Amino acid sequence: MADGPRIRIKQIDGYRFMVDFGEAHPGLLVDEAEPFGGGHGPFPEQIMVAGVTNCLCASLMFASGKFGQDLNGIEAQAECQMERNAEGRLRIAGIAVTIRLGATAEAVPRIGKVLEQFERFCTVSESVKAGIPVSVAVDDAAGQRLK
Repeated sequence: MADGPRIRIKQIDGYRFMVDFGEAHPGLLVDEAEPFGGGHGPFPEQIMVAGVTNCLCASLMFASGKFGQDLNGIEAQAECQMERNAEGRLRIAGIAVTIRLGATAEAVPRIGKVLEQFERFCTVSESVKAGIPVSVAVDDAAGQRLK
């Protein structure tokens, strides 16, 4: 197995933990949402959805650069669908990501090529998809659904 990123987590109290990413980055305080935790930081499901969404956005930027396309920036929003399994335990049943380009489709002549490939560059979402459905939509700056 190739060496991948490493983190350390240390409990502060209750459900609050400090995530240590190493010397190059500040730590991240995480906590469970109320009523279990105090909501003093993002909770695990939010971190997972953020990882999927961030990786998709980075992959879209990589693919646009590969084809020399200027997307004029991007932004995204994501939702996590929670369901109870047969034992009544909460599980992530799906993640829906919508990415919005800062440019219109007409201003990005090779947007079809970019959209055709970018998801396959995303290490995180492609890995998560093995167990959790991930849907991805892309809109242009005018709100036109491109994918």
